[in-house]
Amino acid sequence: MRSRLSYLLLALCLLWPVSAAAQRDSSAVALADSVVAYARSFLGQPYKLGASGPTEFDCSSYTRYVFKHFGYDITAYSQVQFREGREVPSYSDLQTGDLVFFGKRAGVRTIGHVGIVVSVDRERGSFTFIHASVRGGVMEQSSSHPYFLMRYVGARRLLPDQEE
Repeated sequence: MRSRLSYLLLALCLLWPVSAAAQRDSSAVALADSVVAYARSFLGQPYKLGASGPTEFDCSSYTRYVFKHFGYDITAYSQVQFREGREVPSYSDLQTGDLVFFGKRAGVRTIGHVGIVVSVDRERGSFTFIHASVRGGVMEQSSSHPYFLMRYVGARRLLPDQEE
């Protein structure tokens, strides 16, 4: 009897970290999915420089508005948002819910635009993001579009890490 109990306790101890990690991962993924779903609820809202939502946005007020809904208070300026949260070390480390930043001009690292990662395609090395665009309002686009491909500067993470 005692050895059965010992084996059961050992099994529980060995499995506990796995199930705790799985819970952490699934809650982080669920939060990121909720951020994206909320961000999508504004699709089609028009762009207006300096607007702070919810009926009109500029790019950084849009990201601020979305994240504020989830308790993340970030600045309403893309250049400052680029210093908030945690750095995402490389393009291949992007996760749903990350903030992605683009330069004002191709090859220029001065931040001029920000969006939120909706999905990542690791096979193609690209991602889809949602943002408040000057020409189309709140919309989703691919990072492989030449305009964004040449202007990508980096990313920041506000949400918990999602283990894969």
